[in-house]
Amino acid sequence: MMLARRLCGKAAGNLRVLGVETSCDDTAAAVVTGDGRVLGETNRHQHSVHAAYGGIVPGLAAAHHQAHLPLVLRETLQRAGLAIGDVDAVAVTRGPGMAASLGVGVAAAKALAAVHGLPLVGVHHMEAHALMARMGREGVVRFPFLCVLVSGGHTMTLVAHDVNAYSTIGSTRDDSAGEAFDKVARDLGLPWPDTQEGGGLGPALELIAARGDASRFPLPVPMDKSASANSPDFSFSGLKTHVRRLRESRAFDPLIAQDQADVAAAFQRAAVAHLRKKTALACRHARAMGVAVSCVVASGGVASNAAVRQALADVAAAEGVPLECPPPRLCTDNGVMIAWAGVERLRRGLLDPYTIDFIQRWPLDRLKEMPYVARASSFFDP
Repeated sequence: MMLARRLCGKAAGNLRVLGVETSCDDTAAAVVTGDGRVLGETNRHQHSVHAAYGGIVPGLAAAHHQAHLPLVLRETLQRAGLAIGDVDAVAVTRGPGMAASLGVGVAAAKALAAVHGLPLVGVHHMEAHALMARMGREGVVRFPFLCVLVSGGHTMTLVAHDVNAYSTIGSTRDDSAGEAFDKVARDLGLPWPDTQEGGGLGPALELIAARGDASRFPLPVPMDKSASANSPDFSFSGLKTHVRRLRESRAFDPLIAQDQADVAAAFQRAAVAHLRKKTALACRHARAMGVAVSCVVASGGVASNAAVRQALADVAAAEGVPLECPPPRLCTDNGVMIAWAGVERLRRGLLDPYTIDFIQRWPLDRLKEMPYVARASSFFDP
């Protein structure tokens, strides 16, 4: 059988998976080994393309993926010192994300894998974030663990029972944490950072908040004094709206640097307090489920925020477990996390046929309901 022949005699650490990521505005690829070594990676951001619009324009994002993905793949393989025939599988973000952007990556990965007879692994974007902290550290980040996913598109807590098996505890009722950070940064008039490190406007807000006085604008912690105070769900819309109303009432001037810093600090303090409380509630829910987690994992772009990490570390310490996070540069969208998720799924025989398509909306806990079977090849449906 194809997979057995290809992997026969290979030590687990020698597996090499090419990962492709185009779910939003990052055109990224990486080659990762089974023991967590990154052989090569490339990421093309589109900050300058979307900055003038104050947000990501789906059509422009897809067009830039079309233009840059071929060279991103070529550059990644060159950096890894490999030809496409030297990799053992191709993994690609299948969803969720922006439809047009997902379509570019899925089509390219399917063609590449099929032409070269390589196994194809369709990856759930949020599973990739959840598994990222395990790369090369599976003995430390053991299943089950509690995962806090905080990004521009999602905010949720979940129990990771195993690869392909997740139980959502809490999720956002409106805006994600990353979306709120970005929108508040725009209301403060902060410029889109000119960087290739990723992360959008959130890092700009974190940077200026370090110089601010949070007590000057005492913002309420969301869901703190309501009937939903004991819910593990999140809500950031009200906090974002509160900042906008402060601006509309001219309580601060976005052209004054100290005003920007003070509002940023106040917003970040309230948002972090909300994340801290809801993560503590998620830990309580996990215990009620009878799950003894090995650690708390924080991932997604907002998990690169130092104040967020410290708050979640405090929660984990109170639970008697460590906080585990990917390096900050691997918290934002990247090809490494897709390749690593591909490694984890490949080991379990969770391959996909070349006939798969993208899935724009895809709840993570539905992953285990999909008809996956261990297969020997991506050529035919079982």
